[in-house]
Amino acid sequence: MHHPGSDPIKSTTLFSKESLNRLGLWTFSFLLTVSSFYRGEAVDFSTDVIPILERHCYECHNENKSKASLRLDITDGWSLGGDSGEPLIRAGQPGSSLLIQRITHSDPSERMPPEGEGLSSKEIETIQGWIRDGASLPKGGASENSFYQTDHWAFQPIQRPDVPSATSKSTQHPIDAFVAARQEDMELSFSKEADRFSLLRRLSLLMKGIPPTPEELLRFQTDRDPFAWDRWVDMTLSHPQYGEKWARHWLDVVRYADSNGFETNRERKTAWHYRDYVINAFNTDKPYDRFVHEQLAGDFFGEEAATGFLVAGPVDIVKSPDISLTLMQRQNELDDMINTTSTAFLGLTVGCARCHTHKFDPIHQKEYYGLQAIFAGVEHGERPLQKNLPADQKRKIEELQSQLTDLESEINRWKEKSTTSVKPVQSGTRPPVNARLNEETFEPVDAQAVRFTVLASTSGEPCMDELEIYDLMDLNVALSSLGTTASASGTLPGYAIHQLKHIHDGKHGNQHSWISNSAGSGWVQIDFPSTRTIQKIIWSRDRNEEFTDRLPTRYFIEAKTPASDWIRIADSENRIPHNGKPDPNAFLSLLSKEDRDQAESLLRQREELKSNIQRVSRTEMVWAGKFHQPEPTHRLYRGDPMQKREAVPPGTLQVIRPVSMASNEPEQTRRVKLAEWITAHDNPLTARVMVNRIWNYVFGRGIVGTPSDFGANGLPPTHPELLDWLADEFIRSGWSVKHIQRLILTSHTFRQSSQPNATGLAKDAEGLYLWRFTPRRLSAEPIRDSILATSGVLDPRMGGPGFYLLDVQVENVMHYFPKETFGPPEFRRMVYMSRIRQEQDAIFGAFDCPDGNQVIPNRSRSNTPIQALNLFNSPFIQQQSNILAERLRAACGEEMNDQISQAFLLLHAKMPDEIEIQMSKDLIQSEGLESFCRALYNSSRFLFVF
Repeated sequence: MHHPGSDPIKSTTLFSKESLNRLGLWTFSFLLTVSSFYRGEAVDFSTDVIPILERHCYECHNENKSKASLRLDITDGWSLGGDSGEPLIRAGQPGSSLLIQRITHSDPSERMPPEGEGLSSKEIETIQGWIRDGASLPKGGASENSFYQTDHWAFQPIQRPDVPSATSKSTQHPIDAFVAARQEDMELSFSKEADRFSLLRRLSLLMKGIPPTPEELLRFQTDRDPFAWDRWVDMTLSHPQYGEKWARHWLDVVRYADSNGFETNRERKTAWHYRDYVINAFNTDKPYDRFVHEQLAGDFFGEEAATGFLVAGPVDIVKSPDISLTLMQRQNELDDMINTTSTAFLGLTVGCARCHTHKFDPIHQKEYYGLQAIFAGVEHGERPLQKNLPADQKRKIEELQSQLTDLESEINRWKEKSTTSVKPVQSGTRPPVNARLNEETFEPVDAQAVRFTVLASTSGEPCMDELEIYDLMDLNVALSSLGTTASASGTLPGYAIHQLKHIHDGKHGNQHSWISNSAGSGWVQIDFPSTRTIQKIIWSRDRNEEFTDRLPTRYFIEAKTPASDWIRIADSENRIPHNGKPDPNAFLSLLSKEDRDQAESLLRQREELKSNIQRVSRTEMVWAGKFHQPEPTHRLYRGDPMQKREAVPPGTLQVIRPVSMASNEPEQTRRVKLAEWITAHDNPLTARVMVNRIWNYVFGRGIVGTPSDFGANGLPPTHPELLDWLADEFIRSGWSVKHIQRLILTSHTFRQSSQPNATGLAKDAEGLYLWRFTPRRLSAEPIRDSILATSGVLDPRMGGPGFYLLDVQVENVMHYFPKETFGPPEFRRMVYMSRIRQEQDAIFGAFDCPDGNQVIPNRSRSNTPIQALNLFNSPFIQQQSNILAERLRAACGEEMNDQISQAFLLLHAKMPDEIEIQMSKDLIQSEGLESFCRALYNSSRFLFVF
């Protein structure tokens, strides 16, 4: 037994880590014990506490969990809480404390402990009193929480290891030395160097995404400079096509696409600016730390398009009247930003902490919402792309602005005249127009015809389903059955349900209506067989109330008298404006016809001037997000936006030197500080993650096989020392991506042959220890680009709006259909294809091509019958085979041997051997040159990188 004055926490028999781990007890077991201390009783862990714990607690500890446990002998332990993210105790607030809620819960399935009698009233009262008095802990507890104390390799500082001693000439390169050291452990060794044709093809496909030309192959083959390979590597890395190839990798990582996704799947016409920014960043070897800064806060660092990274993911633009669903949509948008940022730059699955504390890594739920507070001011959408205009362009804009000012003055004079030209009509005394039914009454007038003129509509061409004209007997005298005739300014062509005859056929609804052929304007006229005395008109857009678009909002109605004079009998001027918005052009209806024509001409000139100013200004928009100062962010219980908990200030992860921010930190500053924290030299993840991605895209597998998960649930590195050496070298080089690539490409590890050998296959069939260059199938983009390049029709234009491999049907809900015919507009590199979420083109989408709905750190490489059918029978392949055949004829004439040799150089980067020549001749003689070309496009040698 211990005496009350002793220090129980430090006692070897009280709360030892071994005891708690052995018992694996529910979290509140410690607190029950603490309650005994609160009562001032001397308690021995073995004789007094164990019986209580055995009576009230249950086994929940998962021995296979790799996440650090929460310490319950310090304040942080119970304030952080467990997996739910809820603090176990709120000091001074027993009613709000999760512990009290669970031990007093009325539902047996929720009450703790779940088995047995539960706590006695006295025990509950003791714990409540302890919490009410501040929940103070005994002295002598630990000073740090072991939740953030981890020995996981990825969270350890980067330490540059010594390069292993070279054992041969082939291991003098630092990368080769590290690889050879691991091979020695596995009793493996390097393969010989690949032949020059294969080596240059490998370099070109992996770095540029297209094969080398026959001229390049022959030039490299005869280049005897001892530094020839280094020079060709440099030439390849400096080629503009390099950026096009490597940008595609990054666009996978950041889930880039050119549409919103979800039901409407609207296009993002200006998202391509971000794609072009990424291409340029790789081509110019932008320092990676700067690359990170600009994508998170490009509006601060002077790269507006770069923040397209933040809003590159899908967004649901259809909001729900249910507030809980709308709030959940917003949570999903923010989760996408958090998940993409953490996986792309840090290799951590922070998104797993949205609803509860991370199951594997030391990331608390509160930290997730700290990151959410950083992004809380980011909204999906476009903003102006700021550019500096040249002086002559500015002068042109000033001239146009001056013309616009003069025009506005003339229009204002007509507005002033309208107030005196006719007797003012009292405005706002009648209801606004509506789609179902509108009534116009006036003094009786003798009329030979009535004309309804539309001056404006809610959208598109105005539509009316029926124009009814009533005489003094309240008879509709406009009906065609009474001998009237209809005429109009024009009728929208191509729609049987929208014809002029429907304007007076006595039938209602959109299925029997007339639509003008002019946007926002038009007139329709009814002529009577004889003079009628009329006193009322009724008209509607859709009497059945199914459609409300195309509604006329500004109009006037005239009657033709027996003297052939047209007089105004009704108009929209004394109606309340539609949707409560005053019509800026309402003055036109108060002018005479001659004056109105002149005023409308001026209005048209004004619109043309505004359009010219906008064109000359070139104020482009870019899908790069909109920013605002956000409201406070709250932790959400189980991720439910309707269950807010405590406010959480913006902040970063505690496990890596954290950066704290004020709750009212300016929105932009939050993102800047996040970028600086990610790229800080003491952040152990950022450099490791990026060099691993580079390695992954060169060799087909990263040193860490899970490129976006460096946490405890990811795979460990196969070459940890090499990974740290590369990461340190990356930082020392000024974060140069090309420097790391140059190191890899000049190593024997990269240059070795892809040929298998029995020893290697037996001990390391996956090639994890790099005893050869492991062959792999090309992804969709280099396959298509290589086809176009070898047929000779590849369009080298860079940048700008993308092309489509889908036909687009523009509606509220967009529809996309794969194209079946292709021409020069589709012959650009595939990185410039407008990528539509949830849709794939008919041919290359089958090759595991992502659609941008989620981050893709590593593309899968499937092998399916549809892939083979697409490459053999599709119209695109047949077209390109024919074009390639014509290219061969143009270059070689009808000499079959020359055609075969040229084709093999183009597509296979090799000269054919005797067997290949004979098989090719047989195929050409029996099936034709086009079929021979199609066979080469379907060969493994063309589709794989060796």
